[in-house]
Amino acid sequence: MKKVICFGEILWDIFPNHQVLGGAPFNVAQRLRSFGIESFLMSCIGNDALGKQLLEELNQLNFPGESIQKSDQYPTGQVQVTLDAHGGASYTIESPAAWDYIQMTAESSRAVQESDMLVYGSLACRNTHSRETLFHLLEADIFKVFDVNLRPPFTDLKILKKLMSKADLIKFNDHELIELSIQMGFPEGSLEERMRGMAQQTKTTHICVTLGAEGALFLSGGELFSQSGFAVEVIDTVGAGDSFLATIVEGFLRGRTPQEYLQRACAMGALVAASAGANPSITGYDLDAFIR
Repeated sequence: MKKVICFGEILWDIFPNHQVLGGAPFNVAQRLRSFGIESFLMSCIGNDALGKQLLEELNQLNFPGESIQKSDQYPTGQVQVTLDAHGGASYTIESPAAWDYIQMTAESSRAVQESDMLVYGSLACRNTHSRETLFHLLEADIFKVFDVNLRPPFTDLKILKKLMSKADLIKFNDHELIELSIQMGFPEGSLEERMRGMAQQTKTTHICVTLGAEGALFLSGGELFSQSGFAVEVIDTVGAGDSFLATIVEGFLRGRTPQEYLQRACAMGALVAASAGANPSITGYDLDAFIR
């Protein structure tokens, strides 16, 4: 069975009237598990009431917690989520949090080396502790997926360049691609031209760009694939990009064609956006039926 390690934040998304488990790496791992793919989260939570509540929630979800460390010094992460009139989300991320202090251990190194894929994001690198742990793990000779998740002010270009250089697949949204391509010296051009420029500069074989309701583009081995979006009534966009990425990863691991997994990923992102919260229950049957 294929095995995936997701590295980074797990936290509570705090909405005006409720809270739910979140964090991009957790969302990706949870969606992968819904596909039947063995997935684990490498993170850290506080030894506090929210941490205890988090572990209880993971237990109810049947989600393994053995690679989630505990901190006596730092609290379990929280993010204040604000939704606009169209369901678009903005985030206020509490700092410091336990997931800023993920420690490098022999067990974590072995877990990554025994996996087929490592998925990581940029937000987990806002603190030197988790950043240094991630850079150690990125030396493993496995397939690496980088989810660019720009959350100002945590947008250090030097760090982002290093993270991109380690990846076999990079996922951007269109705004992130344009912003970073400008910073990296190619301010003009279409999205395809920027994708090709980014692939060349980072020496990355696979570049994926989400376009919100318009769909997505995928550059693989020099060939460009495109998929239009699926029309849904948006409830909130929280976690839609994470489930999109998980569906891309599932397609890679199961040997689907790029066009097939791009279509499935766009459909999954739409289904999540049409539901409340980052991890609504969506089966493979639901996904296939929606595409048909």
